[in-house]
Amino acid sequence: MIRRIISGTLFAVAIFAAQAGTAEAQQAFTVNLGSFMPRGEDARADNDVLVVNRQYLLFDVGDFTGVTVGGDWAMGLGDYFEAAVGGAYYQHSVPTIYDGWVNTNGNEIEQELKLRIVPVTGMVRIFPLGTKRAFQPYVGAGLGVNFWHYSETGDFVDFADNSIYYEKYVASGTSVGPVATFGVRGRVSPKFSLGVEMRFQWAQADLPNDFLSDKLDLGGLNILSAFTYRF
Repeated sequence: MIRRIISGTLFAVAIFAAQAGTAEAQQAFTVNLGSFMPRGEDARADNDVLVVNRQYLLFDVGDFTGVTVGGDWAMGLGDYFEAAVGGAYYQHSVPTIYDGWVNTNGNEIEQELKLRIVPVTGMVRIFPLGTKRAFQPYVGAGLGVNFWHYSETGDFVDFADNSIYYEKYVASGTSVGPVATFGVRGRVSPKFSLGVEMRFQWAQADLPNDFLSDKLDLGGLNILSAFTYRF
């Protein structure tokens, strides 16, 4: 399934490249640094594990907002299009405690929730004003292959007998979903540009029976500062 989706994306990029064959294909490398904000509780997938966990644990979905860093390589397809492939890295841990439950010694029952997402994306960007201007707004869309890792570590309450035990539950996998972006670049020299980009991602992960739910929403918004070098 993943191979077919990636192959389809590359085929679409090849069509754009063929149509732009008469123009010089300028290349660029971009470094992105910013923040990943997961989708809000009311917008997340049905039966999302973070929403279910909030019935028992004290934390907010917004606590998973964290730093993301990445980069991409792009090739110009004429004056108005650009094809890009890239990757990013996000990881964030959220400490939490049970709501209304304490240990036999009176201490809080503590857990740590950790989420890591490493998206590899392929997309096409459209520049309505062209790529040769000093001010370059753009929009784009594509696909992301998300390598994810989720864990819950700490003390757990067995609601069958109210006992408390220590455990670490871990799941990881790969999920595919669409990506959309819009942003703006400004040239500061013939080779360097600075920009701001908002990148939306959608994907869902399937969790094993160890967790309270079988779904994990990987969607969210990336707000990025972009540093681009053209060659």
